[in-house]
Amino acid sequence: MTHPFDCISDFVFVEHEVVSSDILLVPGGSVPAQMHRAIELYRSGIAPWILPSGGPSPHLKDWASEWEFYRSLAVKAGIPEKAILQEDRATNTLENAMYSWRVIQEAGLQITKAVLVCKAHHSRRALLTYQAMFPLGVEFTVSPILDSRNIGRDNWYLDEQKTHYVFEELRKIGKFLGKYVPNWLDG
Repeated sequence: MTHPFDCISDFVFVEHEVVSSDILLVPGGSVPAQMHRAIELYRSGIAPWILPSGGPSPHLKDWASEWEFYRSLAVKAGIPEKAILQEDRATNTLENAMYSWRVIQEAGLQITKAVLVCKAHHSRRALLTYQAMFPLGVEFTVSPILDSRNIGRDNWYLDEQKTHYVFEELRKIGKFLGKYVPNWLDG
């Protein structure tokens, strides 16, 4: 059965087949499932680096930053500390992407392919934001997860609160990313 809002589902919820890449990018948050997915992908040999991103968060009172929280999950799971890059200042998705690119540059890494591990309902905005902050030549694949709110492509429209989150993502895409469209045009 198709719904009149299927185009919203198709736009907001991005998922790709994950391919061998140079790095796993994990935008900030307090969602363990994001890091668990990155750990799974790292262990399967998808990429040699994990770059969690995120500064201090009121949701993580026992941790100095979202990065420290994600790093602790990875180290506890046996990921070598040298494979975990550090970005611990970002306060929003735009900063996650911008500061992550700086970390990559400072580390001297050559990145042509990246996997973005993010919440499913945040996947389009996260992808567009990273595309805006990274060079045009970087190819992204998205590996989404469901957080505790369980907002997915097949259920977001069944609950008023989930619908609110999806439309909030649409609003943020327009508000924060419109100014980057000219950067994506071939000159």
